[in-house]
Parts: sequence; C-alpha cells; structure tokens
Amino acid sequence: MRADARRNREKVLRAAFEAFASEGLSVTVHEIARRAGVGAGTVSRHFPTKESLCEAIVLSRMERLVHAARRFAEEEAPGAALASFFTFVVDEGALDHGLGEALRGGGFDVAAAVRDTGHDVTAALGELLGAAQRAGEVRDDVDAADVKALMEGCTTRERGGTDEVARRRTVAVVLAGLRPPP
Repeated sequence: MRADARRNREKVLRAAFEAFASEGLSVTVHEIARRAGVGAGTVSRHFPTKESLCEAIVLSRMERLVHAARRFAEEEAPGAALASFFTFVVDEGALDHGLGEALRGGGFDVAAAVRDTGHDVTAALGELLGAAQRAGEVRDDVDAADVKALMEGCTTRERGGTDEVARRRTVAVVLAGLRPPP
C-alpha cells in the first residue's frame, strides 16, 4: 500500500472510531469521509462495507491490546505486568466504551471478527495472569475469565461520565484484591 493510501486508511479508521463511539453505527460513510477529510470513494476503496470498517476498527484495537500485553510482559515483573495491562485495558475501555456499546447494539460479532487473527486478548491476559501466579504475585484461585470480568466491571464504572480518579481508585481496589493472602 502506498504511503498516502496508508495515511488515508488510518484517517478513516480514526474518524470512524470516533464517530461510532460517540453516535453509534448509524453514522453514514459520507459523514465518516467528511470527518476524515477524504472522499466517500476513498472510504469505500479501503472498506467496501460498513461491517468491514467495523471489523478493521476492532482488529486495530485488539492488536493494540495484545501488543501492550507483550510489551508489559517483556519490560516488567510478572505481577507488575499484569497490573499494568489491567490498568491499560480499563483505560482503553473507558475510551472505547461508546464503540463497544455501538457494536453490540448493532449486532456486530466482535468475537467472530478477531477469531484466528492472532489478536486474542483473552489469551494474552491468560499468559500474564499465569506468569504472575507462578511468581506468587497474584492469588492462584482466579482465572482469566475472572480477571476479564473485573476489567469489564472497572470499565462499566465509567458509564455516565469520565471520572479518572474514581477509575484509578476502583482499579487499585481490584488489584489489591488479586494479591495473594498474607
């Protein structure tokens, strides 16, 4: 892909992400093109259907999360890596909340979109959790589904407004609860 085409694709993805997150999936391709500063034909060349545009956004977000998990695993001790990833996912979730609601409300199957792509966030979470448990830094009676549910709960805390102080406090309480008993 040429450099200008790649830039236009990224502009479209950003504009669509913001539009879907704030207004839902009913936003037209023409409106996304306008926000991206490109023509509707440019949007259609990269994403022939609205579903393909949604899929590209979801894959981009999942890829970002998986890369973050790998980076934290490489750079930090196991317990700290899990805590950093947990916080990162909750922060991203606060940003992505509107998009997630729009996709679910529009019947978009996120799980199907990421299947077989190598962007399995649950698997990445499981690897971080397992390493932290083996290091004795996280209680051994929780699994990845438990931690994912806790992440979702922290993200849901944001519904109705963005209160970063409350989000940090909630994350701190959850992370403290994941530590093994003394």
